[in-house]
Amino acid sequence: MSESERSIQHDIRLGLGMLDGVVLWRNTVGVAMLADGSMVRFGLAVGSSDLVGLVDGRFAALEVKSARGKPSSEQTRFMNLVRKVGGFACVVRSLEEARAAVGRCREGKKE
Repeated sequence: MSESERSIQHDIRLGLGMLDGVVLWRNTVGVAMLADGSMVRFGLAVGSSDLVGLVDGRFAALEVKSARGKPSSEQTRFMNLVRKVGGFACVVRSLEEARAAVGRCREGKKE
């Protein structure tokens, strides 16, 4: 995640954290090497969104990108799966876009 995306994610977490009915967790995905040489994977799944949680009890996934950032094929696949099973998923590039996304989620939209 670029420094710009990190800053955007920070602003979104602070801003949405104040909304009633919204609980989002930061989801970091990766692989770590343990001292014994074995590897451990962490995070929900390859491609899972940066922020995942609930909006009024509905599963929501927000993929945070900079102004020019594009989701990877794995990230797109994850968002499509969330939508297919009734959740909400989208790419957001600012706190304002994230607030609008929460509104769409509350309206029952998938994206």
